[in-house]
Amino acid sequence: MKIKVIKNKDVTDYKNWSIWECEPSTFDWTYAEEEHCFILKGNVEVIGEVNTVTIEPGDYVIFPRGLSCVWKVSKAVKKHYTFK
Repeated sequence: MKIKVIKNKDVTDYKNWSIWECEPSTFDWTYAEEEHCFILKGNVEVIGEVNTVTIEPGDYVIFPRGLSCVWKVSKAVKKHYTFK
């Protein structure tokens, strides 16, 4: 299960999505559903089973359903997200 990061994606509908924020921390996470998110601020390294990605403001990220990963938030993050 690969984490997909899309740079410079034209996203217009994300403003209606929920918002999630997190201070610098490290934690394990498993996705019960596929999540799509748009990063507003922060810097995060996500270590997945297949790939490791660094996400930053402006990135559109897709986390596949069933993915287990480790989030390393180095700079407080704020994102809009939705499940599909």
